[in-house]
Amino acid sequence: MSRPADGEPFLPAWNTFLDGLRDLAPAMLDKLPAQLRDDPQTQHEIGRLLLGALAARSIEAIAGDGDHPMFLPSLNVVLNVFQPNADTVYKTAHITPGGTYRLRGRAGSLRIAKIGSMAPPAADGSIQASSYYDLNSLKTDEDGTFDALLSPTRPEDHTGDWWELDPRANTLLLRQVAYDWSAERDPVIAVERVDAPPTRARPDAADLARRLQALAPGVDRTATLLIDHVPQLQREGYVNKFKVWDVVSNYGGLFGQFYYECAYELQDHEALLIESDYPETCEYASLILTNQIFETTDWYNNHSSLNGAQWRLDTDGKLRVVVSATDPGVPNWLDTAGYPTGVVQGRWTDCSSNPMPSARTVAVADVAKHLPADTPRVTKQQREQIIRDRRAWFQQRPLW
Repeated sequence: MSRPADGEPFLPAWNTFLDGLRDLAPAMLDKLPAQLRDDPQTQHEIGRLLLGALAARSIEAIAGDGDHPMFLPSLNVVLNVFQPNADTVYKTAHITPGGTYRLRGRAGSLRIAKIGSMAPPAADGSIQASSYYDLNSLKTDEDGTFDALLSPTRPEDHTGDWWELDPRANTLLLRQVAYDWSAERDPVIAVERVDAPPTRARPDAADLARRLQALAPGVDRTATLLIDHVPQLQREGYVNKFKVWDVVSNYGGLFGQFYYECAYELQDHEALLIESDYPETCEYASLILTNQIFETTDWYNNHSSLNGAQWRLDTDGKLRVVVSATDPGVPNWLDTAGYPTGVVQGRWTDCSSNPMPSARTVAVADVAKHLPADTPRVTKQQREQIIRDRRAWFQQRPLW
């Protein structure tokens, strides 16, 4: 029987991990303005965000292995960290810099299914993707199966699909973006390192200790990175007024994707009416909401996200969307779900233009007066069925 490698005893490492988490909740609260910091409801939502960060980073600590990778859930409606997009399934695979990796699977039918190669953060904390690989560009056989290689240099004897891999990259980020949740099929994908043995020996104590040691700092970075994003927008004056957010340069955003956002502040009787020109051509477009600590508003149980396959353009070609706590009875509604403050965030992806929408507050009771006369009405019963159908379709996506 093999003997575990020598290493530090477990309990001191465990206590160090707990000590690393002990002051995290107070530190998160300290990043918020007093009216949020002192609010018991927000305090418990901070606790939820902390648990989400702990869960996301714990999955990596348990299963992340650059020599024996797999695509692991990274952020989603449950792991609600880094403000996930409602239409996107995010998964990450840890890789060893300089390694050679094989991707096998079936392509599916999504408009956007891409893998980003990510190097470690820069000195200033920014993250940029070296490349985004398009699964829809791969050669497939009759049943949609693909087989591709990623490596820093192309092997001389390789004749199939190949993508150049940044030798610094330590993470592959898979983004699967659905438009029509009811009809589109997500890809399925396996990853393996081919220049390392296929088997994995018993992890030694030093490796397990290293994973535990890195967990608390990773949870800290995840939980605190964007927690004060909404107050920052408010300080800058972008309340119910949109601005560009450069996610591509700073947070590894998808190439070709234009992000815009604003903080919203609404009373129960108020609505934010968003109006925008629409690009002549557009691969993908969407709007989502967040709460005041930048968790994406629960789109699984609420009508709190819309994309280009779900919203309705008006007969004049413009997009109009209503944000409010009360259902205005129109198709293009984003439900704040009880959050009086948060963010409205939009995406234009690979579009012929990137219009900047306008926004203005109106009374919910007067919404119909500010929309075209032919805007359809949505009854309470119809809305409930829409939400039930959305939830059923979304639940059938491969979140885990």
